[in-house]
Amino acid sequence: MPKNKRESLIYTVLMCFCMVIWMSMYHAVLHNGWNMEALRSGWMGFPLAYICAMCLDLFLVSRIAKGITFRYLVKPDSSVLRKVISISGCMVVFMVLFMSLYGALEVCVRTGAWNSLFFLWLKNLPVNFVMALPFQLLVAGPVVRRVFRMAFPEGTVLG
Repeated sequence: MPKNKRESLIYTVLMCFCMVIWMSMYHAVLHNGWNMEALRSGWMGFPLAYICAMCLDLFLVSRIAKGITFRYLVKPDSSVLRKVISISGCMVVFMVLFMSLYGALEVCVRTGAWNSLFFLWLKNLPVNFVMALPFQLLVAGPVVRRVFRMAFPEGTVLG
């Protein structure tokens, strides 16, 4: 886990990149099938989604998730693993809520079907959640934490 604000920012950039590129490709494949158009579509949709996700993470979701985690889910003496899983789970829940709305807004902007915004958002929630939670807990979280600590051994990034 990051130990100071600089480490936290670096970690957030890495984790957000990993999750957003994966979810962008996931949605592109869902809508286009397995082909080059899906890769192009996922890659083209990535930058704006990444900026949105970074802003959400930095200014809103991280605070909410950590607040809930440390108030209700873990105690100061809880294991690091329990803290990591609790924060990751809360982050996924709130990021899925907001990024599913982002996806629904993106469709409405493209199609002009604003009357379907709420239903698109509701439809996106389970589709995103069933991919984001396992990917975060089983792949992205462990890989990003390992890469982060290999690149920045504990105590090398000054606060």
